[in-house]
Amino acid sequence: MPGPETLPLFPLSNVVLFPGVQTPLHIFEPRYRQMTEHALAGSRQIGMVAVRTEGVEAMPGDPPVFGVGCEGRITDAKRLPDGRFNILLLGTQRFRILRESAPDGGRLYRVAEIERLEDPYAAASRPRVLALRHRAIELVAEIARSARSDQPLTPNLFREVDDVTFVNALSNAFALPSPEKQGLLEAASIPERYERLISILAFQAALRSHPASSSSDAIH
Repeated sequence: MPGPETLPLFPLSNVVLFPGVQTPLHIFEPRYRQMTEHALAGSRQIGMVAVRTEGVEAMPGDPPVFGVGCEGRITDAKRLPDGRFNILLLGTQRFRILRESAPDGGRLYRVAEIERLEDPYAAASRPRVLALRHRAIELVAEIARSARSDQPLTPNLFREVDDVTFVNALSNAFALPSPEKQGLLEAASIPERYERLISILAFQAALRSHPASSSSDAIH
């Protein structure tokens, strides 16, 4: 009987990875250089986890992390002359941490036993998701107009993007605080992720329609 799956953990305070989304990362700490080397020599998989807000000051050590993260596969890597890496990580699947092992004598980074999490999306939910997707596009268009964007946003622009990729990419595209993105990642199904995202977008749209909203977040 196979044992539990394990992943190296890469905790960051400002990155929440979503399935289907690519993220460039610069690897410079010795422990994460080692993690990257080991990943490249093996499965090329890394478990991205967000650091809890109260743990940001503990980043030099082993900060507390959220229990749900996203597995990522290194699709491109460049090792720099001084040992640092620039990598491109593609989110593959969400996971939940079951147990964690701290660094030991030879391994400088944390690893965790995990269970993989599905993103349920039943065929019966398709009409609901279509309506939610259309509402999300409307809100993004409203935010773009308030930001005086020259790019008109219509449903046709996203016609070739499937519903799962669309909600994950849009969740990633907004410069939201990590806890808000974490909440989107933790949504138990694709319809629920759409609903949470629409709530955030509606709030952003309301902020931008108010004269005092100049400090609101933007799409990046």
